[in-house]
Amino acid sequence: MPYSLRQLLMLFLGCLVLGTGVAMLLTADLGSDGYSTLVNGLALGTGMAFWIANLLVSVAFLLVAAARRVYPGVGTVVQVVVVGVTVSLLFAVLETPDSWPARIALLVAAFPVLAIGIAVYLGSHTGAGPAEAAALAWDPPLPFRWSYSAVQGGGALVGWLLGATVGAGTLAVILLLGPCVDLFARLLRLDVHQRPDSVSDPRGTPDRR
Repeated sequence: MPYSLRQLLMLFLGCLVLGTGVAMLLTADLGSDGYSTLVNGLALGTGMAFWIANLLVSVAFLLVAAARRVYPGVGTVVQVVVVGVTVSLLFAVLETPDSWPARIALLVAAFPVLAIGIAVYLGSHTGAGPAEAAALAWDPPLPFRWSYSAVQGGGALVGWLLGATVGAGTLAVILLLGPCVDLFARLLRLDVHQRPDSVSDPRGTPDRR
């Protein structure tokens, strides 16, 4: 389907903001998100290259989502590319703070940035990235704020069992990021759902479950 200029602007802006939040989260160095923990654990446990593990996990998540009628779109590709490039560029200028309070403050500051980025890019209705697609695939019956926590938590658990490390940031993502995305989606009056029969306008109001 053709996308409007509004949708494409929302997609790129949301992904830039999301990439900024990811860079802040990783720079705090207190643990990554559950999805990245799963990819890292798979790479460590099997000896395969990180990018191959990332590709395999991405395909697996998208297949699960497609089985539940949440299909990839241009946003799926743009999210991966724009977020990756944004993180790489910011890594060149950001440094992990020396003090624990500063690292914790950076972690806390990352959450609204991450949540706004996810809400805006999903609100463009152009397709979801692997982790968000897998979570949206189970809403309904499970609201996104909790299905996202389940996806992140499951990824972190499997990644940890395979040898990856987890930290306070990982636990914070599992418990808080889904509800934060839901909160900002409501404040911005955006519907994050991607099913073609549930949304058609990026200005939709999210459900109230």
